[in-house]
Amino acid sequence: MGPVIPSDDITLSGADTTSAGGAGPFPVRVLGRGRMGSALAGALAASLTGMVGRLTTGRAKFAEVDATMRAIATQADAQRAALLTLVDADAAAFEEVMAAFRWPRASAEQKAARSTAIQAAYKGAIAVPLQTLTAAVDLLRLLVIVTEIGNPNAITDGGVGALLAEAAAQGAALNVRVNLTALQDADLVAATAAQVDELLAQAAQLRLKPPR
Repeated sequence: MGPVIPSDDITLSGADTTSAGGAGPFPVRVLGRGRMGSALAGALAASLTGMVGRLTTGRAKFAEVDATMRAIATQADAQRAALLTLVDADAAAFEEVMAAFRWPRASAEQKAARSTAIQAAYKGAIAVPLQTLTAAVDLLRLLVIVTEIGNPNAITDGGVGALLAEAAAQGAALNVRVNLTALQDADLVAATAAQVDELLAQAAQLRLKPPR
């Protein structure tokens, strides 16, 4: 699997490409849009985590875990906000990669500058999904707790949240690994790959077992 290499802008056949302001069709950049889905899945997972927390708090039968669940709901809300920010950051990082590939390359100096810009842009395109992966694993830790001690009537909401968080982790890891193949810094590649492996191992340990 190779790195994401930008293509020309493409207008999708049959797609609604009318801008929000009604100005007419505009180009749709296809490659890289799936990257944003990981952070969005994580944000949805965070929303469900917070929801389970709030469905548990303020009830006498869950008084013993009330403080814990309130704290988790607050953490989940912060994670949701952070992940929604990462949706936009991921899009911006991909735009930086595309912009770097458009640098002129007529001379040796221009080629060298372009190569440097591309490497810097790929580092950014790796950093953002790595943050998403980390956040997704943190959410899985919260979801383990809410599904164990939270309102049992919301167990399926917690379960779906865990599935979304795991999907966010796997998707973010995929994007990191794909773009690592574009980097020339072998030490950074090795260190980042090891970090991804460790985070995915943690996610696997936190995977919820479905009820029988």
